[in-house]
Amino acid sequence: MSEFHDTQLKIAHICAEIAGNDKTLMGLWDLMDTNVEEQGKFDHVTSLVSSSLDEVSIKGCLALEVIEQTEVEVERLNALKASKMKELVLKRQNELEAIYRDVHMDIDTDAARQTLINLIESGNVELSDLLSSMDNQIANAKELALSRKEVLDKVEKWKHAYEEEKWLEDYEKDENRYSAGRGAHKNLKRAEKARILVSKIPFMVENLTSKVKGWELERDMSFQYNKSAATMSPFVHILQEHRRLQEQMAAEQEAIYGSRPKKPLGQSTTNNTMIGTPIGRRGATPLGHHHAPSTGKERRESRYHNVAPINYVALSKDDHSVSRGA
Repeated sequence: MSEFHDTQLKIAHICAEIAGNDKTLMGLWDLMDTNVEEQGKFDHVTSLVSSSLDEVSIKGCLALEVIEQTEVEVERLNALKASKMKELVLKRQNELEAIYRDVHMDIDTDAARQTLINLIESGNVELSDLLSSMDNQIANAKELALSRKEVLDKVEKWKHAYEEEKWLEDYEKDENRYSAGRGAHKNLKRAEKARILVSKIPFMVENLTSKVKGWELERDMSFQYNKSAATMSPFVHILQEHRRLQEQMAAEQEAIYGSRPKKPLGQSTTNNTMIGTPIGRRGATPLGHHHAPSTGKERRESRYHNVAPINYVALSKDDHSVSRGA
């Protein structure tokens, strides 16, 4: 009687392992993408899930062979579960990283992956919970990416204008640009269009700045951009100093020759160039929301301006008060 009771307990344990805690044999098969043929071998076992212990005894499922087969199958699937779990989770992580990468958001992918792997290998996390969490992150990332689209479109337009500005400066330095060489006519046309585009840079920068500030205020977070495009902030001090020297030279020239009409914004000259970008233009560093101050007060305020972290393009919360004086 005692031996029969022990056998019943063993069967109950197996049934609990199959059906309990939402880790059913069928669930493991589904996770492992087990084909129907292999699942069919255990039809007599899966019927245990909906059966009581008495029904199991009546059906004759207490055979030692059935018990051993079930134990082996469950152990095999549990052994595969960790690797399959890692595969599924990392697949979702790849999707998440792709979303962030497409909208120029810099994240520590190595740290995120290692955290996930540690969770999986610890065995202290439910697969369904982890996958659900990853799905929520992906949904939030897609929503965030969509909200950034308008700003990123303006960033791309500014970058194009900036590249055309650099090309125009190099073109205007070329003493042979008017020669009848090959491609000269195309370059003249490009230069004409570039001058028009460059003249719009101040407006583009103001518009971009406004959009980023609005985005930040709406979401109470900084507008992050990838590191490679946000490295202009270290030039802020150089830009300000260069503008100061320009103003000093202009004052000296005015004292000698009298005042002259100011040159329209957006018109490039070879004497107004540093690192390929006209410095006197407000569009010099739009991604960092910095521009060269044009008054003594603004220069004094700019000394206390906090330079944004290298992977952020927008003003930090402390920058808003300073930027209003710009």
